[in-house]
Amino acid sequence: MAAHVVVGADGSAPSQTAVEWAAEDAARRGCDLRIIHVYEPTEYYAPSPEFQDSVREYGQDVLEKAAERARGRAPWTEVSTSLVSGRVAEVLRREAEDAEQVVVGSRGLGGFAGLLLGSVTRALAGHVAAPIVVVRDVPERVRGEIAVGYDGSEHSVTTLQYAFEEAARRKARLQAIHTWQMPVMGLYAVAYAPLLEDMAAAEQRTATNALSPWRERYPGVEVKQTVICEHPVVALRNASATADLVVVGSRGLGAFESAVLGSVSHGVLHHAHCPVAVVNPRDEA
Repeated sequence: MAAHVVVGADGSAPSQTAVEWAAEDAARRGCDLRIIHVYEPTEYYAPSPEFQDSVREYGQDVLEKAAERARGRAPWTEVSTSLVSGRVAEVLRREAEDAEQVVVGSRGLGGFAGLLLGSVTRALAGHVAAPIVVVRDVPERVRGEIAVGYDGSEHSVTTLQYAFEEAARRKARLQAIHTWQMPVMGLYAVAYAPLLEDMAAAEQRTATNALSPWRERYPGVEVKQTVICEHPVVALRNASATADLVVVGSRGLGAFESAVLGSVSHGVLHHAHCPVAVVNPRDEA
């Protein structure tokens, strides 16, 4: 199968936004777009043939309108559609196996209702090789900036690679955010001032060293490095206000340890002002 981006469509406004975003993303990547609509089988009764026909007709209508919308955004991109019966998370996981990227809306109808920021994201992020992008239904604007959260660990290598590639592809500035958190020191915190200065300096070195090879590999990407003593969710949420895309990894250390699929998924994904890409290290998928 040719290189392609997968997007889920269900007819809701957020999924329409996701389809448009995915079409433009596929065009930037120079690959095809595959639009899928998933209808879930009922568990409690055997639906009549008429009901099944109506469900399929609705799905086909959703796909036709989504394809038309996608072609309007990316007229030179090859667009295909697929109507699939099954569990949303399972279908998307299968689709992600050979996709460049999987795009979903932050809210939905039908099989996608209430799932995309919860079980579907958790089922995909951290378990598939393809990046997962969650697109919010917000006013469209282009700021020319991408924000990425990183911690200097091996897991953040793939995250930084994705972020630099996206920045180069979009000709956008990259805001690279490294956070750390001050330990609780009680009433005598002043006595630990030299230690805190050492910690801050160490975090600055870690952040700079992690970025160095990527700066060299992508000299055309303008990079704004931010090293801040703050919770990563807060830092990334704030950065999303002026970004076109926020990039996070599905694993991390330090301030990002266990946060990406927990705090970040429930924080950044719920409150970001722009799409969020969750990137998994390919050797762990």
